Parts: sequence; structure tokens; C-alpha cells
Amino acid sequence: MDYYTDPVTSGRAYTSTRRQEQARQTRRAILDAAARLFVDPGYAATRLTAVAAEAGVAVQTLYAVFGSKRQLLSDLIDVTIAGDDAPVALPDRGFVAEIRALPDARARLARYARHLTETHERQAQVMLALAGAATADPDAAAVWRKNLEDRQRGMTMFAADLNTTGQLREDLSVERIADVLWLAMDVHNYDRLVRERGWTAEEFQQWYVDTVAGAILAPPH
Repeated sequence: MDYYTDPVTSGRAYTSTRRQEQARQTRRAILDAAARLFVDPGYAATRLTAVAAEAGVAVQTLYAVFGSKRQLLSDLIDVTIAGDDAPVALPDRGFVAEIRALPDARARLARYARHLTETHERQAQVMLALAGAATADPDAAAVWRKNLEDRQRGMTMFAADLNTTGQLREDLSVERIADVLWLAMDVHNYDRLVRERGWTAEEFQQWYVDTVAGAILAPPH
């Protein structure tokens, strides 16, 4: 026996850890099933019973974890954008610190372009499905509006960070720069250039940097 271990407490901790891992796996299975079915046949056409069956869980379990179809969609969007289910807000993630550590505005745009491309590679199908569902389903529309608002706030923060370099056009406000960033990050740009026109990820990143830099950076002296 390990004399530094309380066998009762240790057993409880193990049981708790195992249950937490099982709960995480169940949540992940449901989200993966929703990601597939909300794309095809689509959000409106997919019943939660179908998601539960696809995930291999009881529908009661699905309701216990997410509560509603709208919450499942909202959580799916959050996880798809972040890339994981870790409770870390996007502004606190490592790539943001990497961007802020770069002294040059164009270098910051290039680092963000890499993150943006990785995100679009992961989320494009789900986000496009959400955009389509939002035209007809009120819950999907509410989740889509929240996503647009979150993007606007994120790009306002990015614009403020870029402004600290002193390299932006003086005739543009931070709000206008945020609007340019917000438009350039839209998933439809990635969909049309990469998925429809066959651009490589590297070409998309270069397009993003060249386009945004040309719109918001002050010309070199």
C-alpha cells in the first residue's frame, strides 16, 4: 500500500475522473453526430432522435447534456470554431498571444490568416449549413446572429491590436478597420475560393493578407 494515499479518497477520485471522461466522450459523440446531420440532411430536417441514434446514445441523454436543439447547435458552433471543447475563451488562446507579440501589422495579419484558414478548414461545412438554416429557422437565425456579433467583437479587438503598431491608415477609424476585417474573415470567401475555385490554403492566406493589408495599412513612406 502507498502510505501517502487514502484508499477511499483515491477510489472516489478515480470514479469521478472516469465519469468525467465518459461524460466528455458522450458530449463529443453527440457533437460529432450533430456536425454530420446538421450538414446533411440539414438542421431543420434533423430531429434530435436522429442525432441521438447517430451518436449511439439515448435521446434522454442528449437532452440531459444539451437541453435543446438550439443549445446543441450553439455549442456545436462554439466547439467547431475553437477546435476543442476546452473552457478557454478565444481571446485567451495561444494564437492571440502570438499575434500580439509580433511588432509588424502585416506579420500580425499573416499569423491571423493562418489561424483563420485552419478554422475554415474545420468549420466551413457546419457554418455554411448554419447560414442556410438561418434563412428559415428562428433558432438557427438566432445562433447565426450571435456568431456575427461575436465575430464583430473579435475583429474590433483585432483592429485595436493592429492600431497599436502605428501602421494603419490614419483616415480609417478603428470601427471601419474592424468592418474590413469582419468582412474578410467571412467563411463564404473561403468557400468560394478554396472549395469552389480550388485555391490552396496557402493561396487563400496570401489573398487575405494582401487584400486586408491593401485596404487598411498606410502606404510605405
